[in-house]
Order: sequence, then C-alpha cells, then structure tokens
Amino acid sequence: MRTALQYIIVCSLILFTSCKNSSEGNTPEKNAQDSRIEETVAEGNEVILFFGNSLTAGYGLSEGELGFPEIIQKKIDSLDLPYEVVNAGLSGETTAGGKGRIDWILNQQVDIFILELGGNDGLRGIPVSEPKKNLQEIIDKVRAKDPDIQIILAGMQIPPNFGQDYTSNFKNIYPELAEENDLPLIPFLLENVAGIRELNQSDGIHPTAEGQKILAENVWAILSEIIQKEQTEEFAE
Repeated sequence: MRTALQYIIVCSLILFTSCKNSSEGNTPEKNAQDSRIEETVAEGNEVILFFGNSLTAGYGLSEGELGFPEIIQKKIDSLDLPYEVVNAGLSGETTAGGKGRIDWILNQQVDIFILELGGNDGLRGIPVSEPKKNLQEIIDKVRAKDPDIQIILAGMQIPPNFGQDYTSNFKNIYPELAEENDLPLIPFLLENVAGIRELNQSDGIHPTAEGQKILAENVWAILSEIIQKEQTEEFAE
C-alpha cells in the first residue's frame, strides 16, 4: 500500500500556483461557488455533502470527466438508493477557510457530511494544532446544526517536506479527531493514488480521472457502510 512517504510532489509550492485563491474570508470565487451548490433535493432523498478542497472540487479534470463525488452519485443511482450528492469542494480551501464558510453551507439540507480538508494546511507547514482545532470547530458546528447528521472524516497525509515529525503529527490529526468525536474515518483519501505518476496530473498533486475513480472507491468503502446501516434502520422502522 502506498504511504505518505511515496507521495511524490515535484514542488509543494505548485499547490499555491494551481490553487492560489485564498480561502480566508469571502472572495468572489468563493461566493460564486457557494451559489452553485444549492440543490433541489427530490422528496424523500437524503443529502450527502462533500465539504473539501480541490480534491473534492475535481481540480484539473476535463469536461465530461468526473470527480469522486460525482462518481459516487452514479454508484448511488445505479443502486437506486435515495441519496443525492452535493459537491461543496473549493480549490485552495484550508481548514480556516472551511470554518469560515461552514455556517452558510449548513443552511441547506445535510444528512451525511464528508469532511475533506487539511491538505493545503499541511503543504503550507501550518502548525498542526491549527488545522486540528479548525476541523474540530467544523465538526462542532455541524453537530450543533443537527446532532443526527452523520459526519465522515477523510484522512490526509503529506510528504516529509517539513520533517518527519511534522509529517507524522499531521497524519495523526485524523485518527485522533475520529476517535475523540466517534467518527467513521477514511484512513487516507489518496490511498493507492498518491505518488503514482499515471494516476496524477502533471502537478503531481491532483488525481486524473482514473485516480478519481480510486478515490471514489476509498470513500465508498466507508460511506457504503453508513448507507447500509441507515437503510437497515429505516427498513426496521
């Protein structure tokens, strides 16, 4: 299995040029993106909301190519399950930026909330305490909105650009938060994609369409268990 040490990045600063929009506060791009995620949900359907950065947004994909949230929607449709996916990914988003827009996002229906943030913080060398604190505040806001919302945390790892201690401490953010909040954890969103040249775009960071299919599998492995549990409980009622 691929690990963070195999997450080969030509230069971590590429992230800032490809996703350079600041995620602190509101920007025209952020407002435009937010206005597009309002969905009309079919009666009786539940909403799976993906809240993340460029990985969730499908950065760099060509027209007609699908990001992992959209691939999961096709999977859901093929199984005739009563769920609709909302993609709230924003390129360049940090945990601080996510914390700043979560209240607006929660104005809509959310039943399953998949939290995919932190990679940009790690590549910028932000002290580990900050993304952990911000992620916790996002979790708290979601639960304050509705304690019945099922939160799934997507784990992230980074290359050892800032030293092995930082890399290890960053990786530990996610299992620690999952344990402290009793959350299902996707151990590493980019498992079996990070560091594999043919599954990543030329920047070495963002998955190709084929890589996105693997991300969808990584997410579905956890998400499908939640959906199955919900469907079983609903049937029992």
